[in-house]
Parts: sequence; structure tokens; C-alpha cells
Amino acid sequence: MALTKEQIETFEKKLLSAKSDIEKGLQKLKKDLDFGSDTDHLEEETDETEEFTNYLSVKKPLEDKLNDIEAALTRIKDGSYGKCEKCGGDIELEILEAAPRSTLCKKCKGAA
Repeated sequence: MALTKEQIETFEKKLLSAKSDIEKGLQKLKKDLDFGSDTDHLEEETDETEEFTNYLSVKKPLEDKLNDIEAALTRIKDGSYGKCEKCGGDIELEILEAAPRSTLCKKCKGAA
């Protein structure tokens, strides 16, 4: 069953809200990094390296999620939102409700 205009608008709002939250989170993460100018102490350099490693481990999944959201918003604009990228069938409403950025229907998701 194809999505109604109202359903698509609801998913678009959810996606835009999630995009905004992720962008704010990424900005906060970057702002919270503390690289001091006192780099002559090995202990401080070690702490800064650990902090940067932690930042990268959190940043990458958020960026991946953001990319998925932007791709879903593009699909909304081009009219392909809610269609399985593998088989071309409709993605079940329950899947989109759980994860609006989904690209696969239940059958193809199970086969993956």
C-alpha cells in the first residue's frame, strides 16, 4: 500500500527533527573537545588523544545516521520514499514507523 501524503509529511517531520538533533549533538561534541596548549606534559597529551579517539567513535555513527536521514529526505522530494531499494516494493508502514530512514522492505531486510 502506497503512503498517503499525510503519512509522508509525518515521516518528513520526524526525519527533519532527528536531523536537527544529530546536527546539534555533533556541534556539541566538537565544542566540548578540550585541546589545551600545554602539550609538554605527556599525561595531558595522552588525555587529549583519548578524548579525540572517543570523539571519533561517537562522531562516525552519528554522521552515518545523518547521511541516511538526508538520503530519506531526498527520497521524499523525488517521490521514491517508502519504496524498497532492492525489490521496488512498498516498505511496510511498521518498518517506517520504527525507522523512518529505512530503505528495505521486511522481506528484503530479512534476506540481507
